[in-house]
Amino acid sequence: MVKNSYKQLLVLILSLGLIGISSAGAVETNTLKLKATNSCAKCYLSGANLSGANLEEANLSGANLSGANLSGANLSGAVLYKTNLSGANLINADLREAMLGSIMREDEMLEANLKNADLTGANLSDAYLFKVNLQGANLTRANLEEANLWKANLKEANLSRANLFDAVLYGANLYKANLTGANLGEADLMVVDFRGADLSEANLEEAELWEANLSGANLSGANLRNADLSEAILCNTETPWGIENSGC
Repeated sequence: MVKNSYKQLLVLILSLGLIGISSAGAVETNTLKLKATNSCAKCYLSGANLSGANLEEANLSGANLSGANLSGANLSGAVLYKTNLSGANLINADLREAMLGSIMREDEMLEANLKNADLTGANLSDAYLFKVNLQGANLTRANLEEANLWKANLKEANLSRANLFDAVLYGANLYKANLTGANLGEADLMVVDFRGADLSEANLEEAELWEANLSGANLSGANLRNADLSEAILCNTETPWGIENSGC
């Protein structure tokens, strides 16, 4: 009985070891394939080292890049529908005009997963981020100018000093997000959930905040010149003129 249990345990350990070796081999093979063809849809690339790689307009739709190192990589114009980038290192990566989500197919989920990804200093200008999951992501100093974040999940994300000028965030979830010193000038922030968010010192000049929920948000020192706050919910909201409770 004891011997049988020991044998079963030994077989399990050996099997797991072989799986690990097999996975590492798959990542290595797929990395070479990607660099050679600039395409690796639905590939297993978890933990891959692609730092500084030129992946301009690469097709990585459906690929698993969780925990991958893509720091400084060129992903401009890349197709990243359904791509798993959770926990990936995308520091200073170029994601201009990258396609990470789409509203063209309501019947199919095409959004990339960037939960807890590090996008510090990344360039996401003009990127398509419709309904993308960026919960807990680090977007400090990221450039999101004119990016489309329609209904994106940015819950508890760090967007301090990020550039979101003229970006579309209609219906996005920014619950408890850090937006200190962020540039949101002329941004579409209609129906955004800003509950508990920190917008201190943020630039919101000419931003559209129609029906935005700013309950418990911190807007101290924010620039709200010509911002549209019509129908916005202000309850226990810290504003440049004091605590606002008109929407309670």
